[in-house]
Amino acid sequence: MILPKRNLKNKRPCLEFSQLSVKDSFRDLFIPKIETILMMYTRNNLNCAEPLFERNNSLNVNFNTQKKTVWLIHGYRLVGSVPSWLQNFLRILLNEEDMNVIVVDWSRGATTFIYNRAVKNTRKVAVSLSVHIKNLLKHGASLDNFHFIGVSLGAHISGFVGKIFHGQLGRITGLDPAGPRFSRKPPYSRLDYTDAKFVDVIHSDSNGMKFIKCNHQRAVHLFMASLETNCNFISFPCPSYKDYTASLCMDCDCFKEKSCPQLGYQANLFKDVLKERMEGRPLRTTVFLDTSGTYPFCTYYFVLSIIVPDKTMMDGSFSFKLLNQLGMIEEPRLYEKNKPVYKLQEIKILAQFYNDFVNISSIGLTYFQSSNLQCSTCTYKIRSLMLKSLTYPERPPLCRYNIVLKEREEVFLNPNTCTPKNT
Repeated sequence: MILPKRNLKNKRPCLEFSQLSVKDSFRDLFIPKIETILMMYTRNNLNCAEPLFERNNSLNVNFNTQKKTVWLIHGYRLVGSVPSWLQNFLRILLNEEDMNVIVVDWSRGATTFIYNRAVKNTRKVAVSLSVHIKNLLKHGASLDNFHFIGVSLGAHISGFVGKIFHGQLGRITGLDPAGPRFSRKPPYSRLDYTDAKFVDVIHSDSNGMKFIKCNHQRAVHLFMASLETNCNFISFPCPSYKDYTASLCMDCDCFKEKSCPQLGYQANLFKDVLKERMEGRPLRTTVFLDTSGTYPFCTYYFVLSIIVPDKTMMDGSFSFKLLNQLGMIEEPRLYEKNKPVYKLQEIKILAQFYNDFVNISSIGLTYFQSSNLQCSTCTYKIRSLMLKSLTYPERPPLCRYNIVLKEREEVFLNPNTCTPKNT
């Protein structure tokens, strides 16, 4: 016989996440049930969930009303399995910050073969949560300290809770919000950016969608990676993914010393500067980035700025690679620009690397003339180039001046730290 886990301090059994199965999905076809269980974790009970409220309705002594409270809400559970990411997410959150974490277990309501039934249950769960929240407020908690993190249908539950409290929740993070039955619906029928003081959403989609491009169902793990690793998931505000891939949205200077917004847990640090940029417009920003294919999904963005004299270069393009002091070399993914060189005096090239180049020893630069204007004996002058890390904006940019290139001949340049007047 397996005995239930117990809290070593007060000897009472730990709350366990509902252990359901495909049998419960079948049972729901005939006897639908819905139940919401709140499982509270703090650093005092990291491995043993406790009820948020005691039987006499008093608040659990481990809950600190002055600290941040993260509400973690799962989504649709077709066959009732426990979310594979749950325990790791809890550990990472409590390792990051001394906070309260409340896992919302609504498995009875989410475990069903009838997806539309689970969709309808999201509003019922939100109403149930609002009752508990009002009780917390009576004990001195603050809506401003509440951060709801919802996955799939859980994202929309978070939005419905936010609507009940008129957008006064501190923050809502939606991780791959469910699309079916919600896409193209009006704001009152889904998660909306007005549901909290700060709402950030990560969509993972291989075709490029709002906020992020990556493989399906990666949003949860990306958010965890933003906490667990040193990766700066820099993202680029842009009207469309097409414009993003055309290098039209790489101006991070307007974000001052913070560079472009970061994806994940630290996204709220950019709340104020995003509001400044959106003055006079709806307070909603769409950003994009690309990730690597494996955990922790880090990539590193650089921008290469090239200044050419007027009419020195005809229609053409550049490629470049980086070499560090350890001899590692990498040719990056270059994002296409939509304007030919001859119309620009400054060319900016956005580049994505899979390795972080810290001690750069040289830049390999090649110029390609358009096919109908090739000239093997021609030389092309560059007034200056500057390489800047967008992922780590605190690193000083590197420069090189007065460069002469020949067509399709790679030149390795040893850059130096830029002088102030050139940055």
